[in-house]
Amino acid sequence: MATAAPSGCRSNLDPRYYRLCDQKAVWGIILEALAALGAVSSVTFMVALLVLICKVQDSNRRKVLPIQFLFLLGVLGVFGLTFAFIIQLDGSTGPTRFFLFGILFALCFSCLLVHAFNLTRLVHGRRGLSLLVMLGLAVAFSLVQDVIAVEYIVLTMNRTNVNIFSELPPPRRNEDFVMLLIYVLFLMVLTFLTASFVFRGPFTGWKRHGAHIYFTTLLSLAVWVVWIALLFVPTPGPQWDDTILSTALVANGWVFLLAYVVPEFQLLTKQRNTMDYPLEDAFCKPQLMKQSYGVENRAYTQEGITQGTEETGDTVYAPYTTHFQLQNRNSPKDFSIPRAQTRVSPYSDYGGRKDVS
Repeated sequence: MATAAPSGCRSNLDPRYYRLCDQKAVWGIILEALAALGAVSSVTFMVALLVLICKVQDSNRRKVLPIQFLFLLGVLGVFGLTFAFIIQLDGSTGPTRFFLFGILFALCFSCLLVHAFNLTRLVHGRRGLSLLVMLGLAVAFSLVQDVIAVEYIVLTMNRTNVNIFSELPPPRRNEDFVMLLIYVLFLMVLTFLTASFVFRGPFTGWKRHGAHIYFTTLLSLAVWVVWIALLFVPTPGPQWDDTILSTALVANGWVFLLAYVVPEFQLLTKQRNTMDYPLEDAFCKPQLMKQSYGVENRAYTQEGITQGTEETGDTVYAPYTTHFQLQNRNSPKDFSIPRAQTRVSPYSDYGGRKDVS
């Protein structure tokens, strides 16, 4: 005999979806509403990112926009995956949970890691990474979790048994679920450490971006420690596993939006600040230059001496020029062109032949 539908649900609704509308199990409705609101907010930020891309003046901020768009795609997937944990575990939601949970978080933390690494270069005055390099690194870091998830799913399901996840004992299922996320935990710790190095550079304008990544990763680590601990504590019971995991998804998704996306959008259209970059000719300055001390500007003193030049000994100082001083070198050789001189003819005293008689 079929059980009656709970209050708030239709009588012909599939029992797998009772948590989405059961008024007695309020946690399902609350998480559903928060996840839907988060998904709508993620789409809104994605559209706003595309609209504001032409108003970003700083080239280094513009290069990060594709990474942030990819990050928002991951956040949108995190909110969407929440419904797979609210719906009852079966042959369709089981592989989805095990496969997408790690992949979506790996994508998000890979984007944060690449952004943090780029900031460590900018905060020390070095040239930032190019757009294609950052995209390639983010995709490469996330693909590692894809390979791990595919390999686990194929080996666990034995290629055909999709109900294996619902048939596993809850302790074994939770152990496999957490073990599958070891690489994601590694990305989180690596992102946290990389973001901490952003605070050590001399160009302080980029440190605010690093603070966004730092606190986002710190709060995410706290969320993950809590849900992993609750998952292995026997007190709540296996019936609360779906509640714990879906709550962790919603909480971490909103951490991504409030701690990283919203603050980054506030700095998106900020004008380029010259103090955030080294001087353009810093790499072209000569190493050996004359150092002047005091407040006297010699370029404006004694302008009437020798048509704007000032001589001191053998050193000639030319105002309005560089600080390289010219020196007069006395050459011992004479390179002047000799002039033609008249010579006395040997026949000038000749008076002709004398007569001999």
